[in-house]
Amino acid sequence: MTETDHGSPRPLEGAVIVVAGAGGPAGRATLQRLARAGAHVVAGDASPDRLAEAVDLARYDAGGGAITGDVVDLLDLNATREWAARIEKDLGRVDGMVHLVGGWRGSASFPETDLADWDFLEKLLIRTVQHTSLAFHDGLLRSPHGRYVLISAAGATQPTAGNAAYAAAKAAAEAWTLALGDSFRKLGDPEHPTAAAAVLIIKALVHDEMRKERPNAKFVGFTDVTDLADAIADVWTRPAQAVNGKRLWLTPHP
Repeated sequence: MTETDHGSPRPLEGAVIVVAGAGGPAGRATLQRLARAGAHVVAGDASPDRLAEAVDLARYDAGGGAITGDVVDLLDLNATREWAARIEKDLGRVDGMVHLVGGWRGSASFPETDLADWDFLEKLLIRTVQHTSLAFHDGLLRSPHGRYVLISAAGATQPTAGNAAYAAAKAAAEAWTLALGDSFRKLGDPEHPTAAAAVLIIKALVHDEMRKERPNAKFVGFTDVTDLADAIADVWTRPAQAVNGKRLWLTPHP
């Protein structure tokens, strides 16, 4: 661990952490938080424009921190594998994959559910988890503190009638991530485990633009994107066995 000029700890100094879905508000906050902690952050997004803006803002916030950006199609397994291999080859290691690829589709009632929503969410919320976890599995296992972090929603535990497709997709993504954690447990050092897969669970996210658009809204139980970014960074400060295969609640447990 090193310290900044102001004496504050930088526990992620030198770590290489990949953020998938980096172009959204949560991704931007996470890039900034990890870069300020001393990590070399690799931002990935399908949109070149969103990615460039997110990387520029994070570099400015972190005072020119080590942040690079890659446009990548996470629905292409081979492309995702090649991305993971290139990162580890170029930077010498990979210590984290933060999965922030998100999206939502819902309906007014259960009978009105459009199965096209499931087709959309299955790709966005499940397939990208499958591809990133498979692609980065070995690299994270090689790291002295590898972490795979999935952001999920409380709705996966208590699904509502109008959110069937979304809740089911989130639940599947959680199960896949917990299976990844079991792989880390079985293939890692049983005495001194180093790799972990964890699920951070929120009700919903809120950020400054949402507050400006809805000044009278209370956003009860929502997690600010900056608080989420802090919770993500905190995963690396805890022992692997304390977070591996765990659902870590950032909102009251139902």
